[in-house]
Amino acid sequence: MCGIIGITSSKPVSSSILNSLRKLEYRGYDSAGIATLEKGLINEIKCEGRVDTLEKNISKVNLKGNVGIGHVRWATHGVPNKINAHPHSSESVSIVHNGIIENSTELKKQLEQKGYSFKSQTDTEVIVHLITEYLKKYDLKESILKMLDNLQGSFALGVIFKDQPDILVGARRGSPLAVGYGPSENYLGSDSYALKSMTNKISYLNDGEFCVIKKNDVEFFDGNGNKINKKILELSSNEQNYDKGEYKHFMAKEIEEQPTTIMNCVNEYIDKISNEINISNFPWKKEQISSIKLIGCGTAYHSCLLAKYWFEQLSNLDVEVDIASEFRYRKNRFKKDCLYIFVSQSGETADTYAALDLCNKNDMKTCSIINVVESSIARDSNFVLPIHCGPEIGVASTKAFLGQLLVLYILCLKISFLREDLRKIDYKNKIKDLLGLSDLVEDSLKSENQIQSICNSFTEAKGSMFLGRGYSYPIALEGALKLKELAYIHAEGYPAGEMKHGPLALIEDGMPVVVIAPRDDSYKKTISNMQEVIARGARVLLITNKSKEEVYSENIWESIEVENTNNDLFPFLVTIPLQKLAYYSALKKGYDIDKPRNLAKSVTVE
Repeated sequence: MCGIIGITSSKPVSSSILNSLRKLEYRGYDSAGIATLEKGLINEIKCEGRVDTLEKNISKVNLKGNVGIGHVRWATHGVPNKINAHPHSSESVSIVHNGIIENSTELKKQLEQKGYSFKSQTDTEVIVHLITEYLKKYDLKESILKMLDNLQGSFALGVIFKDQPDILVGARRGSPLAVGYGPSENYLGSDSYALKSMTNKISYLNDGEFCVIKKNDVEFFDGNGNKINKKILELSSNEQNYDKGEYKHFMAKEIEEQPTTIMNCVNEYIDKISNEINISNFPWKKEQISSIKLIGCGTAYHSCLLAKYWFEQLSNLDVEVDIASEFRYRKNRFKKDCLYIFVSQSGETADTYAALDLCNKNDMKTCSIINVVESSIARDSNFVLPIHCGPEIGVASTKAFLGQLLVLYILCLKISFLREDLRKIDYKNKIKDLLGLSDLVEDSLKSENQIQSICNSFTEAKGSMFLGRGYSYPIALEGALKLKELAYIHAEGYPAGEMKHGPLALIEDGMPVVVIAPRDDSYKKTISNMQEVIARGARVLLITNKSKEEVYSENIWESIEVENTNNDLFPFLVTIPLQKLAYYSALKKGYDIDKPRNLAKSVTVE
């Protein structure tokens, strides 16, 4: 989950590396570092903490050099401190690394027997000494091949060499890595977001490949050392720099951008003239799909859970949901008539990509729902449906979640209609409702003042619960996750009917409990469950839709009412106050909202 950057140029590179590290900081912010090569010397500056601290340290010295690498760290091996910060260097090389070397302990013992000593607790330092050892016996290319052959696990590497003053080497297995092209300089980075302020021309390394980068030339090689050609992709013109603008945090901005996210998706996938869903290039016939498997992690997994309800309600398909990190470690019975749908904001989530890769190796039908169209998951899927929400920088996903939900719902409508499981009149009515969804989401954003007063009870509590039935259950899980991610408050989401099967024991006086209860067929049942927790002293926040009917319960602490829509779309509206609840709870506690502790945006390790 770390971020790496490398530049070789005809001019000094330290300032450009720093600018890129700021963009990469969403990948990790435990430590940061930079190394440049000047006059045969490797100059290295590292620090614990954020890029801002690194910049202050660099400002105290005149860091020169036309070749350099940089790194932001999310700690896996070794505590977050200056010693464990990247780059790691020897007398010959300096390296930055994203990933995990699974055989690092074994390699470390071998290298210690050869006389190498280790300063850090990281697995990365093993790579440094390994390639240093090979460079004593072999040329550059052969040393790289032997190093790569000895490493087990996932990695993206950037390497500079003391005796090769104009060369930058990149290599990947598992973790993403991109190469960018510029005038009299070329770049290496974890993703296009880190590079696009410098170039709009990108190539991506595939697993097992490496590259040798000079300021005016880039050579690519496969795992056997054979030279290969790579396609150069041009980033779209709407790839623009993204900043907070007038907002205090990226998350605050991204919450408020959700009506635009909805509108962009609707405009992309719905023809307003014909009132028809436009997924014209869908590659499979209806008779080729009889089941669906939805796969994701974290927030994306919650979107999959909700999509299961939609598919089951609107179609006759068999639908399963899988946590990506578990998918590969069970005996999977692959079905030729199953559509495997992978959901990921970044398109680089390691567990999700590994699941996709396994499906591809078994020749399955694969579809990805992603935000980053240049990502590994997008490139390796049979079919791609972008969510069109623009950059999402806040680590806790907000607008991307709604984008994932919307595209999944649109896909569900399309498939259900093509299979004739959904009547035409119902299909057209649901599309019509979608056209007004952006305005309804806009209305849901207006709960600001109420949420700010409510959050006090959550920040002072030892824990909380989020309850829902049917469509509301995945939203309860997502609401609990947001509170955990941002405010560091223990929160659990449960099916409302499951409370009496154990979790009810946790309820005590004053405990805040969020009950999500749309006025649907299960409303009265959910309200009965709510009464059970109220009777045991819970302070209930009820989130429902507007109605003239009574709530059927007394002693409710607070309630939030969202606008009415069809039951399918209720989750979009109720998600907003839960996002704001987490945001304002974290704000009240003084936490770093965009960069919560121990987390990173793009999870590129297993």
